[in-house]
Amino acid sequence: MKPVIVVHGGAGTIISELHETYRSGVKRAAMKGYDILRQGGSAVTAVEEAVVLLEDEPIFNAGHGSVLNEKGEIEMDAIIMDGRNLASGAVSAVRGIANPIKLARLVMEKTDHVLLTCEGASIFAKAQGIPEVPDEQLVTERSRNRWRENLKECPVSVLSQKGLGTVGAVAIDSEGNVACATSTGGITNKMVGRVGDTACIGSGGYADNAVGAVSTTGHGEKIMKVVLARLILHYMEQGKSPEEAADAGLNYMKSRVDGTGGVIIVNNSGDWTFKFSTKQMSWAAVKDNLLHSGIYLGENEVLPIEKKK
Repeated sequence: MKPVIVVHGGAGTIISELHETYRSGVKRAAMKGYDILRQGGSAVTAVEEAVVLLEDEPIFNAGHGSVLNEKGEIEMDAIIMDGRNLASGAVSAVRGIANPIKLARLVMEKTDHVLLTCEGASIFAKAQGIPEVPDEQLVTERSRNRWRENLKECPVSVLSQKGLGTVGAVAIDSEGNVACATSTGGITNKMVGRVGDTACIGSGGYADNAVGAVSTTGHGEKIMKVVLARLILHYMEQGKSPEEAADAGLNYMKSRVDGTGGVIIVNNSGDWTFKFSTKQMSWAAVKDNLLHSGIYLGENEVLPIEKKK
């Protein structure tokens, strides 16, 4: 099986001066994951490491760069899933963790649970030796400014959905195993304790060797209502191609709950796609030593990459 990886940096509206920064970030994340795959690494490790890179990039709404809740604090969600056995690990509303996706993988591999939240996730992180970092280390000036702007726009209730971006990755390795990973800081000025789709299995992501893997991005409450990632795989089980299934899932979410978002998909044959119903979504993919990337609808820039000797 030829390895494939697809990553996204969040669906929404990306201001023009940041387009190349977003594009560069997802391309580097895709290459990081692909290097692991072409050296024989697993799909799970590839998606984890691709998302780690995006969590470390302050431009993205995950890890360092996460948006702030109504109190000006960071609370993050993440999920990872292994298509071999449907093993999954997730964390929600975590604080003081630089890379929530790493903690999610530990939940998957070191516990009998799927999802740990808030204080319990922090206790587990300490037990696993994951260092706690000060919130200030994760907060960017951009996130702080967006929080202040939102307070002016809606000081009583959270109406704005700024900061919809989520990062994610899907992959298939040389053994034919698929995996997904998704991580987010949520939405700007969200209520304390709010958890969106990302940490919920079947909504923020899903991976099953029998079908493929999906990672989602967009308005979490709408994605949760239609269980978007699993819905798309259901359409694929009915015989739809990844492209057809993505369109069907996004169209259903729009018609049923007036939701928009984006998805990346790889099936168990190595076919991949990206789709989004927002203005933009930064994404990148690598297959057959070709690096694909884009931001706008219909865009697919293709560049050859150096083959490993």
